[in-house]
Amino acid sequence: MALNDQISAVEEEVDLAVIGGGPTGLLSALLASRLGLSVKVIDAKSGPLEVGRADALNARTQQYLEVVGILDELLPLGIKCNTSSTFSEGDFKSRQSHWWTSLEHCLHPNFLMIGQSVVEQTLQKHLDVPVYYKEKVISISETKDGVTLSTDRGRKVRSKYAIAADGARSTVRRALNISFTGTKPEMVWAVLDTFIDTDFPLCSEIITFQLRGQSRVSWIPRERGMARFYVLLDGEITQERAEESIREHMAPHRVDFVKTEWFSTFDVKERIASTFVSNQGAGRIILAGDAAHVHSVNGGQGLNTGVADAFSLSWRVAAAANNEGLSRDTATKLIRSYDTERRAVAQEVIDVAAALVRDTAHTAKQYVSTIEKNAGYITGMGVSYAGVGSELIVESERGIWKAGKRCPDLRLTRAGSEETTRLYSTISYGKYLVFFVGQSEIQLSFKSVCSYFVLLPKISVDGDKSGYSNGFGGQVKVFLSDDVATEDSFVVVVRPDMYIGYVGEGNGWREYLEQV
Repeated sequence: MALNDQISAVEEEVDLAVIGGGPTGLLSALLASRLGLSVKVIDAKSGPLEVGRADALNARTQQYLEVVGILDELLPLGIKCNTSSTFSEGDFKSRQSHWWTSLEHCLHPNFLMIGQSVVEQTLQKHLDVPVYYKEKVISISETKDGVTLSTDRGRKVRSKYAIAADGARSTVRRALNISFTGTKPEMVWAVLDTFIDTDFPLCSEIITFQLRGQSRVSWIPRERGMARFYVLLDGEITQERAEESIREHMAPHRVDFVKTEWFSTFDVKERIASTFVSNQGAGRIILAGDAAHVHSVNGGQGLNTGVADAFSLSWRVAAAANNEGLSRDTATKLIRSYDTERRAVAQEVIDVAAALVRDTAHTAKQYVSTIEKNAGYITGMGVSYAGVGSELIVESERGIWKAGKRCPDLRLTRAGSEETTRLYSTISYGKYLVFFVGQSEIQLSFKSVCSYFVLLPKISVDGDKSGYSNGFGGQVKVFLSDDVATEDSFVVVVRPDMYIGYVGEGNGWREYLEQV
């Protein structure tokens, strides 16, 4: 839904105000609304995005959107791509995909090439509150109890929390005097979304073109038979010069530009906010997406990092705003841990994108080597909160389960049947997941915020293990897994953002949940 009609002065009260209607803001609003928060979304743009911007969902983002329940709508609209190629002097020099194909516990080991506008449209379709376009926040302030913002159309909104996802030029970040420092290499790129007629061998691969020892052109396959080109140019940046450079790099093959849907330029900026949470990490206004961090487009990190911000943040805000029994210190701890974790990741993303963009001035072989070294961030599957000092991570590990790392998407068999499934397809966003791995004795605590699972080894199962639900009213899901050994006997707590918070024996899991 979208609204932008003129309004008279009005004062409203909601649980959460979201400033910005891009992917980060829309997903934050959608998740918060599903978790029971009343939400107001305000966006200074004239309306929904129609063309351009981001072009790929990595493997981890696809996992997030499966949990959200919208991935199946997006998959047929995009193109799967897991191969990077290099082309030079009229021939392909290399093809590589092992950093995708080697991913474990991952259903979609590939990019889904799809336009940002399609993602936004899908998110907005599922959002049950309107987006108020053509409305700019002109002031924002907070007390220990809430946030107040005013817009240029006379609206005043009071909320328990506010998420600022209003882009790199964030008015909220500036109003809070949060510094946004970094570097700006002297590199300007042209970007074209275009339909071409060519005798170049068509393939669903990301192709880096090398000419005169540099890698200044990349071709990204897109939905609807469209091509996305990134072109690094010196001097004046025009569409005509970008097309000339593409032709030169693709020679001896012919290429004609039939219809260009979007042409733009961007200069590379690498910046990060000094804090993602107001009041030095103790406040109620939280930065996300480009409002918190910006970097080169190389590696397809922008939209994916913003989606991860929203997925990481929404359950925290909902818990802090919804749970009246939650102490102020615990609520602050929840929100502060978002800053600790996501700011550490954002800095790593900036560093990866910076290395990639600088390597475009070198050979394609060096550029691809840099991709390989940083594949964990390119795919999203290597992003980890281990060792960053988060208050919501208890350093611990058993087998494939390590606190701070992503929860594996296990293949499972339902106890008492032959039905197979995957873990991520069985869950919804918002609750902690407690796994009793190989244990026969289970306890249920914190039932309002947790879902419970028993994971048993396949090779030593006797009888009908669905009996685990006896006495628990079906509140425990029992599965068999090849990833569970007969000697395993421990408990895993997975947070609502599908990262592992705790692994261990005994009652340590209960102590962990009592603190969060």
